[in-house]
Amino acid sequence: MKTVFVAGHNGMVGSALCRHLSRFSSINLLVRTRAELDLLDQAAVRDLFRQNKIDEVYLAAARVGGIYANDTYPADFIYQNLEIQNNVVHSAFESGVNKLLFLGSSCIYPKFAEQPMTESALLTGLLEPTNAPYAIAKIAGIKLCESLNRQHGVDYRSVMPTNLYGTNDNFHPENSHVIPALMRRFHEAKINQEPEVTVWGTGKVSREFLHVDDMAAASVFVMDLPREKLHAVVEPDLSHLNIGTGKDVTIRELAEAMKRATGFDGELVFDASKPDGTPRKLLDVSKINQLGWRHQIELDAGLSSTYDWFSQNEKNFRR
Repeated sequence: MKTVFVAGHNGMVGSALCRHLSRFSSINLLVRTRAELDLLDQAAVRDLFRQNKIDEVYLAAARVGGIYANDTYPADFIYQNLEIQNNVVHSAFESGVNKLLFLGSSCIYPKFAEQPMTESALLTGLLEPTNAPYAIAKIAGIKLCESLNRQHGVDYRSVMPTNLYGTNDNFHPENSHVIPALMRRFHEAKINQEPEVTVWGTGKVSREFLHVDDMAAASVFVMDLPREKLHAVVEPDLSHLNIGTGKDVTIRELAEAMKRATGFDGELVFDASKPDGTPRKLLDVSKINQLGWRHQIELDAGLSSTYDWFSQNEKNFRR
């Protein structure tokens, strides 16, 4: 039996990883709550690895948020993410962990990268200013893993998901990403019988969305790939892989899908005074597809199941 440490197991991605990994009787899951282990504390993280024989690590812990949160707390986003990933990755290496999966974000790519964005677009242009500090931290995490691979021969891999949503998301009215923010807004408008819902931006920009259960399945798929099969598709010096659906929708189309999922029957209003962010974000997922993985959950079905969970957990979800 192998011991697998999932850092950030209470978050949306981490909890999805635990649900997926718990299906395997050969895996002993190791998790710690924030109260039990502060990932910003280097000594505490080092002690965890020294006290446990860990075979694999999934690094899903991060300080995350939408446009508002990234723009309001840039220092927190760059400092905390650098500290978390440096502490976990370096402690894993020091303790002899040979396999690790680092979870990044599609915001690592330049704001005006050619669409769809390939893995080789990394560091070829300027980042979107509103989330550049977060993106720089994630780029540093990728390069840390690549550098350890090159210098020490370990097998540390990185996956770059597109915009994620699903069970256990953060539905804070200001600090959340677009899908949970809209879902909460549409739900409250329906309950309060409001005539309209206001959506930030023009509604014309495009985004790609992946259900978190698909992300968990893709992560385990990538972790379990034989190294020779992975490197037949992915160059060792560019070891990150895009994870997504390969399809995008406009924010207006997303809002219309959210109306269907929540049952809101009012009007949509777009506030063009609010920032749109990057004009388009679509990942080229040809490499992960070539390796044998494709997404399974389409947007309408994913929004519907997420809203079911939201409705059942409204009083308990993170605010």
